[in-house]
Amino acid sequence: MNILTSLPVAMMLAISLALPASAAEATLETIKKTGVVKLGYRESSPPFSFVASDGKAHGYSVELCRQVAKEIAAQLNLPALETKWIPVTANTRFDALKSGEIDLECGNSTQTLMRRSDFDFSLMTFVDGAGLLYRLGERPLSVDDMRGQRFAIVSGTTTERILDKLVAASKLGARLIRVKDHDAALAALNDKTATAYAADRTVLLTTALTYGNGKMYDISSVQFSYEPYGLMMRRDADFRLVVDRALAGLYRSGEIAPILQKWFARLGSLTEAMDAMVQLNALPE
Repeated sequence: MNILTSLPVAMMLAISLALPASAAEATLETIKKTGVVKLGYRESSPPFSFVASDGKAHGYSVELCRQVAKEIAAQLNLPALETKWIPVTANTRFDALKSGEIDLECGNSTQTLMRRSDFDFSLMTFVDGAGLLYRLGERPLSVDDMRGQRFAIVSGTTTERILDKLVAASKLGARLIRVKDHDAALAALNDKTATAYAADRTVLLTTALTYGNGKMYDISSVQFSYEPYGLMMRRDADFRLVVDRALAGLYRSGEIAPILQKWFARLGSLTEAMDAMVQLNALPE
C-alpha cells in the first residue's frame, strides 16, 4: 500500500505546502503560469552586480541575466514576460533559490562541487581568482610583513572558506574579520579595522578604480584561488538548458564582446583564461 494514500487529506496538504516550489513544479512551468521570472542580484559586487545611482540593478552578470530572460520569453512564447529583480546577499542567495523566492542568481557565484550537490550552475560566465586589497603603501613586501594581518572577508563566499584554511595552516597570526558585504569590507579596510580586504581580484580592481581612482589602494600580486563563475539556480535540467542556450548564443555570435568591453575595459585587457572560457563555452546549437 502506498503510504501517502493512507495519510489524512489535511496531513497530505500540509506536506505539499511545506515542499519548496522546485519540488512541486518545474521552474519553467511556474514562470509560464505566473508570467514572471524572478532574478536575484547582489547590491554591492561591482562590476558583476550592484545598485547604481538610479536605484536599479546593473552589472555584467545582471546584463547576462537580461539576455537569459529574453530567451525564456522566446521559448515560452511570453512576449510580456515580467522580470522581477530581488536583492540577495552572499548568505541569503542559497535560501532564496531553495524557497523559490528567486529563479536565478545573477551575481558572482563560484561553481564548486559542494555547491553543485545542492544547485545547478549555468555555463561558465567568468574566470577569476581571489586576492588582497591594501591601503596604498601598506602592501606587504615579504612574508614577515604579513604577520598579524587582519583580513576583511564577506561571509558565505568561497574566499572565506579558502582563507580559513590558509590562516589555520600558517603561523603568521593572521585572523579573519567576517562582514556581511562588499561595502562593509571596504569600510573595515578604510577605518583600519582590517589591514586588507580579501575578495576576487576583479571586484578588488573595480573597487580600487571606482573609489580611489587607482591612487588610494594597492592590490597584492598573490592570487590564491580559482573562481569559475556561473549563474546559480535550483536543480532543474530544463531550466538550465534555456539559461545555457542564451549564454552559448552570446558567446558563439560574438555578442558577448561589447558586454565584456562595457564592464571590464577599464580594468585592462582580459586574461587568456577568459578568452578560452568564451571559446570553450560557445556550444553549437
